[in-house]
Amino acid sequence: MRNAAVTPEGDRIRWVELPGQEPSRVYVHGLGATAPAYFTEVAVHALLAGRRSLLIDLLGHGISDRPTGFDYTLESHADALAAALTSAGVAGAEVIAHSMGGSVAIVLATRHPQLVSRLVLVDANLDPIPPSPTSAGSSGIAAYSEQEFLAGGWEDIRDRAGSHWWSTMRLAGREALHRSAVHLTRGTVPTMRELLLDLKIPRTYLLPEADGLLPGTGALIEAGVAVVPLPDCGHNIMLDNPEGFARATAAALAD
Repeated sequence: MRNAAVTPEGDRIRWVELPGQEPSRVYVHGLGATAPAYFTEVAVHALLAGRRSLLIDLLGHGISDRPTGFDYTLESHADALAAALTSAGVAGAEVIAHSMGGSVAIVLATRHPQLVSRLVLVDANLDPIPPSPTSAGSSGIAAYSEQEFLAGGWEDIRDRAGSHWWSTMRLAGREALHRSAVHLTRGTVPTMRELLLDLKIPRTYLLPEADGLLPGTGALIEAGVAVVPLPDCGHNIMLDNPEGFARATAAALAD
């Protein structure tokens, strides 16, 4: 396990690192998740192994610190991630990022372009999401005020999320989980989608085939974003179909 201080107060991001050749690959998890749990199987797959790989936990999640004074905006997440990568000597990384992590990765590539050479987004959030009190995800968490969430709303989310997601969600700081969800549903200005369209690096977007056509696919393809549907999976593509995920990601990262 490696770590780096990423805030003036000394809060630390931690990651699991697999040795290998450069350029590095950086795996970023989604809301309430942790990168080692979600990405280890695919990171060591024969089609993806051999690169220096950082399976990194965003601040407030997994094995990283959970500061209560941090605002957990997408921009702050991206800047903290940038500080960790810089400390690790990473530059021009291939970033593979899931869900909220994909949103953070888009902001990272926009604000810190020297750190990112390619993006593989895994069913990432591109647009603001309205709060939804019945959801287990970001829109459900954001439907609570922070005070309501800390006072017991998190228990409702735990029950809606189910044991699989809660197994990693419970590792996140509750303030971190709520603030991250709120800022994910609000998105960025310009939106993550607009930022993605403007990036000039190779970009691939993986999504479950069962979800149907991704909104705005035409504009994404016109801007050079490869949109790749994958069968036999839900939102957690790398867990549901690791073989298909590895093949699609290896193709996206091929020269």
